Amino acid sequence: MDNQNNMAVVQLKKGEGRLLKSGGAWIFDNEIASVSVPESGSSFENGDLVSVVDFDGYGLGVGFLNQHSKIRVRMLSRNPHAVIDEAFIYGRIREAWDYRKKTVDTSCCRVIFGEADFLPGLVVDKFSDVLVMQSLALGMDRMKKMVCQCLWRVMEEDGIAIRGIYERSDAKERQKEGMERVKGFLSEPFDTDVEIVENGVRYQVDIVDGQKTGFFLDQKYNRLAIQRLCRNGEVLDCFTHTGSFALNAGIAGAKQVLGVDASQLAVDQATVNAQLNQLSDRVSFQCADVFDLLPKLEQEGRKFDVVILDPPAFTKSRNSVKNAVKGYREINLRGLKLVKDGGFLATCSCSHFMTPELFTKTIGQAARSAHKRLRQVEYRTQSPDHPILWSADESYYLKFYIFQVVDEK
Repeated sequence: MDNQNNMAVVQLKKGEGRLLKSGGAWIFDNEIASVSVPESGSSFENGDLVSVVDFDGYGLGVGFLNQHSKIRVRMLSRNPHAVIDEAFIYGRIREAWDYRKKTVDTSCCRVIFGEADFLPGLVVDKFSDVLVMQSLALGMDRMKKMVCQCLWRVMEEDGIAIRGIYERSDAKERQKEGMERVKGFLSEPFDTDVEIVENGVRYQVDIVDGQKTGFFLDQKYNRLAIQRLCRNGEVLDCFTHTGSFALNAGIAGAKQVLGVDASQLAVDQATVNAQLNQLSDRVSFQCADVFDLLPKLEQEGRKFDVVILDPPAFTKSRNSVKNAVKGYREINLRGLKLVKDGGFLATCSCSHFMTPELFTKTIGQAARSAHKRLRQVEYRTQSPDHPILWSADESYYLKFYIFQVVDEK
């Protein structure tokens, strides 16, 4: 690691650092008064560890700097004297893993969830005996080797044999940090065909070319929650991706399930997953644009006992929230019209910028337009292995409702 005795010092402007002081982990470019080095002739570079002080010199902690990013500093510790070394990283990973062991089924789970696990910019998912790592920050990128060593050590200490680690740092967000998008092995190469079991459902996970790290683990218990509603019913799963909600419906005893996705690659993988679970006779998949298909199903007079809406994030910035609201309103309106009287709608948003209040309001508008009344069954968020850290708003992103839908009466 860098010699921390010669760390550059980031000094905040007076009155700035409100997010940091309320428990957040980010310092933005417009909050900084100066970046200085302790000795003449010394210098710093992006990705270096820096000491952060308030306008009056009061120590606020240690983080890493990147002048290419609007998030100028990501904090690793709120202790101004913290030493960021292998022992520090090991301690953070050990704490994160111990938390998962108490809160979720760890056969497949998110091991590290960035800022919510006090390791900003780092994501690690466990799929059976394989780990998939994603680095979204330059400072964390420089610690990758150390992170891998600590992950191996934590798993070995708990008697867990890991076959290998694969990197999926190919997200567009890296370009905002001035980094290239990369993916590949961080260990000795291994067979990347990975089979997992979640909620009793078997999946083939594509860790090389699948979305994000290969599989969406955050909906684990939301998928389980719809099982009891689907028994003996007809189910429509929109934006099915590799079939996870559809397969949970099928394994729970649904009579017929249709999963829809715009990606032929996803539909092909979902079809393989249905075969893995001997569900091909009851669970089928169609490649289509959901926005085009739902009006056609309505015209055909189709009705379902359960409709599931799990769309991708319609907005990834504050600037596009208005358009996203239109998208969520439209898709919920169309979905509601396809639910039988007394049937159920499961609907969600995975966009951080679509706040719970705004999402709730948008669903209500769709229900009024569809002349439907909603009886809330439950409201859920992401699985506990994607913990919501209060004061780190970006960690709270998934909103998931289940409603019973009744005609106006």
